[in-house]
Amino acid sequence: MMEKLLGLPPLAAETGKGVDNLIIWIHWLMIALFIGWLAYFLYALWRFRRSRQPRADHIGVRSHASSYIELAVAGVEAVLLIFVAVPLWAKAVDKLPKESDATVIQVVAQQFAWNARYAGRDGVFGKQDMRLVSSDNSFGAVPDDPHGKDDVQVMNELHVPVNKPVICYISSKDVIHSFKVIAFRVTQDAIPGMRIPIWFKPTQEGRYQINCAQLCGNGHTSMSAGFVVVESQEAYDTWLESKAGGATVFE
Repeated sequence: MMEKLLGLPPLAAETGKGVDNLIIWIHWLMIALFIGWLAYFLYALWRFRRSRQPRADHIGVRSHASSYIELAVAGVEAVLLIFVAVPLWAKAVDKLPKESDATVIQVVAQQFAWNARYAGRDGVFGKQDMRLVSSDNSFGAVPDDPHGKDDVQVMNELHVPVNKPVICYISSKDVIHSFKVIAFRVTQDAIPGMRIPIWFKPTQEGRYQINCAQLCGNGHTSMSAGFVVVESQEAYDTWLESKAGGATVFE
């Protein structure tokens, strides 16, 4: 009910529920603060109106009630931070699922597109050498490595199976970008020279837009041409098999 009142977009990942809960609790706190301080403001207007107190009181407020209220607000904020926000962050960052139980994708952003790489039939990514990165080789894949012969590279369209964890290793080929899928409640900066993992577990089949949450140049809006396609395991296996062993595929 609260999600509808706040106008939150549909949630399509199990891991995003904690993010929504944090947003909802913060809004409840803001609503309580708004009502409380508005009530206090109206009370102050009535209590200290000129007809009731024609002469100024040079001593001022003697009660410490406002201090206690501020401490209570700070306490609620501390509870949200320590018991909601920090555990949510730790779960998203420090507790990745096992790669053997997940779909693992390497994602490299560039001006202005998303490159994705999957391990092929052997389940092992081919070797990489960053000195080999070029316009035709976004991942610096070593051409003669046997493990890389069946790897799959696509652009702007990632495929993942439903109800299975997905680990994405995010990096950038040029400037700082930011990989954001609103439906999954995930966002991660793509930073040159770094490979940062994020993970999510999609729960609804569909086609979900990838946004770049960092202004990355004149073609920044073109980054929204990327999508994540969530499908059944069978459909995903068929798609991956159809791409294995081929050259980079531009969707």
